[in-house]
Amino acid sequence: MRSIAARILRNATEADDLVQDLFLFIQKKCSIFDSSKSSAGSWIVHMAYQRTIERRRYLATRHFYGHAELESQTDHLVGNPTVEHDYSAEAVFGRNGLEKVMAALSEAQRETLRLHFFEGYTLAEISAKLGEPLGNVRHHYYRGLDKLRKQMFGRKVRGS
Repeated sequence: MRSIAARILRNATEADDLVQDLFLFIQKKCSIFDSSKSSAGSWIVHMAYQRTIERRRYLATRHFYGHAELESQTDHLVGNPTVEHDYSAEAVFGRNGLEKVMAALSEAQRETLRLHFFEGYTLAEISAKLGEPLGNVRHHYYRGLDKLRKQMFGRKVRGS
């Protein structure tokens, strides 16, 4: 489990902390394990991946991974390494493309998506921050994502 966490988080201290948290999580949630669906070992590995990816997203939204740290970790790679910020909206869509995509969203959808993805708030936290019911915030979130998918992929989106 530690090797999974270390590979994904790219930080030994965070990996150690995550493994401890994972053991506590497994102890608390062992009642949800269903032996008819998988073995205990595969369930634990699955939980390790899931919790590690959640932790990486949490750290990334709080700018834990600095540009210099990413460069030092990718110096050994061949060619031009790609770091996470290369996948920014501006890099993917270009400046005018980003404005077009964002114009398709309502103000409430833009704000909800900004708070969730760039500020790291949960939908419940956004609801409290904006003073709106959670149902409205969820509506803005899912409608906004749907509009973004349609802008990015056209009509090839499943369910369209």
